[in-house]
Amino acid sequence: MALAVILVLLATTGWTATLSPRAAKDAMAAALAAWTHGTVGARRLPDPDAPPGAVARFFASLTGAQRLGLARRYPLVVGNLDGVDPALRYGANRLALTRQRAAALADKHSDALTPVGRAAMTELADRYTSLLAGHRQILAFDPTGDGHIAEVLGDLRTATHVAVVVPGVATDLADFERDDAKRYAATAGMARALYGAERLDRPDARTAVIAWAGYTAPDGLGLEASTGTLAARGAVRLESLLAALPRRRDVALFCHSYGSVLCGLAAPHLPPGRVRDIAVMGSPGMRARDVAALHTTAHVWAARDSGDWIGDVPHVEFAGLGHGPDPVSGGFGARVISTDGADGHGGYFVPGTTSLANFADIALGDYSAITCPTENTCTSGLG
Repeated sequence: MALAVILVLLATTGWTATLSPRAAKDAMAAALAAWTHGTVGARRLPDPDAPPGAVARFFASLTGAQRLGLARRYPLVVGNLDGVDPALRYGANRLALTRQRAAALADKHSDALTPVGRAAMTELADRYTSLLAGHRQILAFDPTGDGHIAEVLGDLRTATHVAVVVPGVATDLADFERDDAKRYAATAGMARALYGAERLDRPDARTAVIAWAGYTAPDGLGLEASTGTLAARGAVRLESLLAALPRRRDVALFCHSYGSVLCGLAAPHLPPGRVRDIAVMGSPGMRARDVAALHTTAHVWAARDSGDWIGDVPHVEFAGLGHGPDPVSGGFGARVISTDGADGHGGYFVPGTTSLANFADIALGDYSAITCPTENTCTSGLG
C-alpha cells in the first residue's frame, strides 16, 4: 500500500520542478503557511499542532482522492503529521525528499555559492538520494535547520512489537546514517541492528523499529548538552509520536546518551500502559531522582559499558545543570543489564554484543532471555 501511494504521488505531481535557494531553506515555513490557509471540500485543514487523534479523525473523514491530494499539495506538512496513516506519510516524504534533492542539485550550480557551498549542496543531494533509495519508509522529514528525520523498519501498522530508538547529541539529518566504523552509533544504524537482532531471534514476530531523529539535539558536549531544555522540547515531540502509534501495541523505547534525558522527561506524561519498557544506555541521567520519580508503569532498564566515558561525568543536577543520578547505580532502581562485547559510548548496538541481544529481548518481551551482570538480578519479578 505504501508503494502504491508513493507511485500515485510521484506520477501525478510535477516532482522534477526545482526550488530557489531561499525557497529550499524556508520550505517548511512556506508549507505550513500554505496549509494554514488551505481547505479541502470547503473544510479548513486541522492545526498542524492538533493532537494525533484529532488529525487521524480528520483524515479518516476524507476520501482517498482527497487524502492523496493533500499529500501532493503539502508533502512537508502531511509527511510530518502524527495521526496520518503511515503509508500516506511515506509517500508524502518521498515526494518532499525528491523536491529537496532537485533543489540541492540546482543550487550547487548557483554562482552565488562558493566552491565549499557547492560541495555542501552536492553532499546534501547525496544524502537525499540515499534516503530515497529502494523502498525506505521515511516517517518524518523536515529540512529546516539541521533537519529532522525518522524511518520505519518493518510494518508499523501490523506490528505487535514496536521499538523506538531515541539518539543523543549531534543527531540531525547529516548524522542520521553512516557507512564507516561508527555506523552502529548513528540513529539509522542502531535501529537496523536492533531490527535485525529481533528478526534473528524471532523471524515470525511482527516487529517494527522506528529510527527517530525527530528532535533538535545539542550539537555537542557543550552547555546545551548539560541542560534539559532541548530534551524537554523533544519530549513533547516523542509523546506525540507515541500517541499516534496504533493501540494495543507493545512499545519499547531505547534511549541513548542525551536521548535518555529526553525519555526521562517524557516518561511521566505517557498514558499508563502506553509504553511497556524504557531502556537507557550510556545515560548522563534521566532528570529524576529514581525510577519511582519517573511516574511510569514501564519497566526501566539501564546499561553502561565499563569503557564508556559517560561514567566519568558527574551524575548530579544543580541549578538546571546536569541530569541527576546515574541510572545504573543501585539507588536509582533500574534493572541493570549486561553489555558484554560493547566498546565505549557508541558501541551498544554493534551486532554480536550482549547489549544488542538484550535490547532485542526487551523489545520482544522475552525477559527470561535477558543477560544480567550478575545472575538473577535484573529480571526478578518479571514473567
